[in-house]
Amino acid sequence: MLWGTFSWAALGPVVVVEQTMKAANYLNIIAVQLHPYMAFVFPTGNGIFQQDNVPCHKARIVLEWFEEHTDEFHLMSWPPNSPDPNPMEHIWDVMERQLRAQTPPCPNISTLRDRCLDIWYNLSPVMSQKLLASMPRRVAVVLKAKGGATRY
Repeated sequence: MLWGTFSWAALGPVVVVEQTMKAANYLNIIAVQLHPYMAFVFPTGNGIFQQDNVPCHKARIVLEWFEEHTDEFHLMSWPPNSPDPNPMEHIWDVMERQLRAQTPPCPNISTLRDRCLDIWYNLSPVMSQKLLASMPRRVAVVLKAKGGATRY
């Protein structure tokens, strides 16, 4: 599994997660990877981090960590049972399509990891900017559907 983040300004870190993602693993990633990235990209503390309602994201220790860092950046509120217009899902889809188009197929997990990292670090910053620019439209579609299914 991969964990990654991005903003309008810069592609962020990507982390290969080799075990089941538990709250402690996730807390380590946000403390070691996300925190310095947000400080670099949003030095005035005006950044907003978006995550969904995966159980490890909502763990008490994780939410407490975000509370302790609210003066540095904010955690976007994500309602339960909401549609997922998260632009990160589009990036994962793009990466998967690029990976599947490569030949020969990955012979082992090490090659798979290397190819995933190569794809990540070669993603176009224009793509991520377009995805972020689409957020008002995505939110409007969700509101129009009253939280129901959307094409996102």
